[in-house]
Amino acid sequence: MRACVHAFFKPRMGSAATLALCAALLTWSNLSRAQQYPVKPVRVLAPFPAGSGVDIVARLIGTPLSQVWGQGVVVDNRPGANGTIACEMVAKAAPDGYTLLLGNASTLAMAPGLYKIAWDPVKSFAPVTLIATSANVLVVHPSVPATSVSALIALARAKPGQLNYGSAGAGNSTHLAAELFKSMAGVNIVHVPYRGTPQLMTELLSGQIHMTFTSLISSLPHIKQGRLRALGVTSLKRAVSLPELPTISESGLNGYEITVWQGIVAPAGTPQAIIAELDRQIARILQTPETRERLAMQGLEPAAGTPEQFGAFIAAEVAKWTKVIKQAGIVAD
Repeated sequence: MRACVHAFFKPRMGSAATLALCAALLTWSNLSRAQQYPVKPVRVLAPFPAGSGVDIVARLIGTPLSQVWGQGVVVDNRPGANGTIACEMVAKAAPDGYTLLLGNASTLAMAPGLYKIAWDPVKSFAPVTLIATSANVLVVHPSVPATSVSALIALARAKPGQLNYGSAGAGNSTHLAAELFKSMAGVNIVHVPYRGTPQLMTELLSGQIHMTFTSLISSLPHIKQGRLRALGVTSLKRAVSLPELPTISESGLNGYEITVWQGIVAPAGTPQAIIAELDRQIARILQTPETRERLAMQGLEPAAGTPEQFGAFIAAEVAKWTKVIKQAGIVAD
């Protein structure tokens, strides 16, 4: 386009004016395409298997988007390497709004500190919006003689290396939550990794391990039945589903926080008009009672904010967890 415009106007305009006009035409062309978006199906990559929390949220958002646009929104599950496979695919995709990523804390904030990756969690993506957040909860087997966070810390200090905790895998949020706890509390608690939450919970319920940091959705039934004892939630505010349970931060580890979050990003360079359309529609969906109820069923709270706020949040999360991973000497499985 630039060459044609330059050739046509050369007798009448200087080079600066020609370039300015070309830029204006290109901007108009991009805006025109963005205003028509989408004109074909949109693909949302979910970096974990079907049925996972990420998959559920991707479909929860995708279905109403397809209804509004009259275009299909296809959820494409691409699990592997803690989500890095899906991240790389989206980072390399055309920046046209038709390939998106439902990213989360594990993929965008924690994986960069664990794996050698060909993408940058900040520079390779255009943030769209944060969708939902949730807290993990610190639970212990009833045989552990601690009824509060401070009592658990005192017990761990009195018996260094004798308590253990389970995680759903090295580098998982359940692992890093415990490592942050150990670092801030100055305690030595032994890590026992499992291949997923189901095996972890079975071992914890049978008393084979002492404690874990796990999702509210997986632990709440056991807490209510007295099979596990909850000591605190990992967020800075109390959980709606357990309002009587204090946060770990208010229980002696001031500033302790780990939030499990999920949000949409697009490839870097995606037109701002498309980012704005995605942000606007997702914000509208998150305000509907049906969506909020379905999120609550998964132990999630709807979140919102501007693309700029989400971008700053991702950058802060990457810095935080890279530091934790380095200090703890954590390596990927």
